[in-house]
Amino acid sequence: MRELEGKVALITGGTRGIGRGIAESFLEAGARVAINGRSPEKGAATLKEWDCGSEAIFLAGDVTNQDAVEGIVDETIRQLGRIDILVNNAGGSSGFAPIHELSEAAWQEASTWILDSCFWATRRALPDMLDRGWGRIINISSVEGSQANKQNVSHYITFKHAMNGFTKAAAFEYGESGITVNAISPGAVETDLMLTSGPAAAETMGLTYEAFKETYAQESAIKRLNTVEGVAGLARYLSRDGGGGSTGAILPVGGGSSL
Repeated sequence: MRELEGKVALITGGTRGIGRGIAESFLEAGARVAINGRSPEKGAATLKEWDCGSEAIFLAGDVTNQDAVEGIVDETIRQLGRIDILVNNAGGSSGFAPIHELSEAAWQEASTWILDSCFWATRRALPDMLDRGWGRIINISSVEGSQANKQNVSHYITFKHAMNGFTKAAAFEYGESGITVNAISPGAVETDLMLTSGPAAAETMGLTYEAFKETYAQESAIKRLNTVEGVAGLARYLSRDGGGGSTGAILPVGGGSSL
């Protein structure tokens, strides 16, 4: 079913993991997509693997840089004509430590990477959506944005909570303009980012990486990690015309972690 035929989507952090899964689902549904990432090499490799011609483009840029984020939005509109769907997927943290040892650099990085990038992209894309009276904004949050039961990740927890607040505020402001704003809150998904940052986070908790993953699995009802496909399926639903009744929602894909 090509329910997104004729739509244009921009996904930040779209060459791997959740972002890539969402982009692939959107392409399957008939949308044209722009994906973003820091590495031109990864971007080129992704487009080659997809082999879908002009249906997908890659835009290099670091979302922790405001000019880069705004340029990504502008270039999507220039090349693909508009933005119907914005997925603020890029975001993360590093420098894991208890609060009394957390560095200023780690705190500021998490703030910029998670929250500021979401704000910059949303603010830049909204005028185009307002001109046409239609838009879908999806922020990729986390189950950690609705709870606080992990050590040494206070910066990640804080700014995912803030992303959820921003989602609700934006939904309220633009609810009468044909624009919906929702957040998806995945539980642990073993993406490239988790493979990179997970071992460091696990070490600060005194765990092996395998034990770290098992902690996430055991706190859920399904007793396993979540999947990219589960997140992508929900993003695809929210992007449809029929998804217009959902806005301001923080929707978990956490396998029952919130029970």
